[in-house]
Amino acid sequence: MSNSKAENWPGNWVETRPEGLYVRPGGFYVDPMRPVDRAVITHGHADHARPGHRAVLATSGTLAIMRARYGEETGQARQALAYGDNIRIGEVEVALHPAGHVLGSAQVSLTWRGARLVISGDYKRRRDPTCPAFEPVPCDVFVTEATFGLPVFRHPPETEEIAKLLHSLTVFPERAHVVGVYALGKAQRLIRLLREAGYDRPLYVHGALQALCDLYEAEGVPLGPLRPALAAEKEAFRGQIVLAPPSAIADRWSRRLPDPLTAAASGWMRVRQRAKQRGVEMSLVISDHADWDELMQTLEDVGAPEVWVTHGREEALVHAARQRGIEARALSLVGFEEEGQ
Repeated sequence: MSNSKAENWPGNWVETRPEGLYVRPGGFYVDPMRPVDRAVITHGHADHARPGHRAVLATSGTLAIMRARYGEETGQARQALAYGDNIRIGEVEVALHPAGHVLGSAQVSLTWRGARLVISGDYKRRRDPTCPAFEPVPCDVFVTEATFGLPVFRHPPETEEIAKLLHSLTVFPERAHVVGVYALGKAQRLIRLLREAGYDRPLYVHGALQALCDLYEAEGVPLGPLRPALAAEKEAFRGQIVLAPPSAIADRWSRRLPDPLTAAASGWMRVRQRAKQRGVEMSLVISDHADWDELMQTLEDVGAPEVWVTHGREEALVHAARQRGIEARALSLVGFEEEGQ
């Protein structure tokens, strides 16, 4: 592919607007931050999938998540596109490819007059039993996140973190183990990892997690026996695993459990100060985003001569890309949050 700055170079037809990334020859936005006439959505996290658009294109999984969260506000017109299929919007050929982030997550491939730009949304390169793995797509310009775009962020194997949790259950059988997890993606992934590790006992889930767990089940992701948290007598939770939103593990809700041992599952748990701020006893470094090595590997795999960085630790990733001979710049998009990290 050419790195020419001719008319078809993506920098001439994809631009940053207050609403987000706008694809001019197609007349649509990707992950817009405000309601627009036409939106292509990479995945269902609320900082990327917002309500109120007139027309929405996404995978069927992402549309299901948006319907569960927004109902009729998902979009007046909704169109599902399967991974690998193509559709033409205006003059632009659009395709969706797995991003490996959460159920339904996709990279958006945009081709116009022979030049291709890929917007990755949020992604990771680790195996995830709840969604298809990330697929590198060769392109002229690759648009990437940099949530963990610093060399200090190198995530350990998830199996080690799960083993740490299960070991704690044997050491402290009298304590309820309360794990803070995001409702979309992290909760379901942690459940599947526990099942794969041989934990077949019921897991107790906070009410805020139940609807999306049900959705994952309906989409073909088996989670095993789940029980409502706090539905049983207090003593019944000794030696059990309880999953709850991060905000719940530090408030009165968790105090109703017997001697709770609080944990949090996030890539940020690599930073001790973050764990201290959240008041957790056990840090589980399990992330739904690419770490530093995975970001570097992805730049190599897609082979793009130019990279745009949407959000996160942009400066470090831009510098590293330039050292590798890749033209790079930060888009500094605002509005993307920590959900699912």
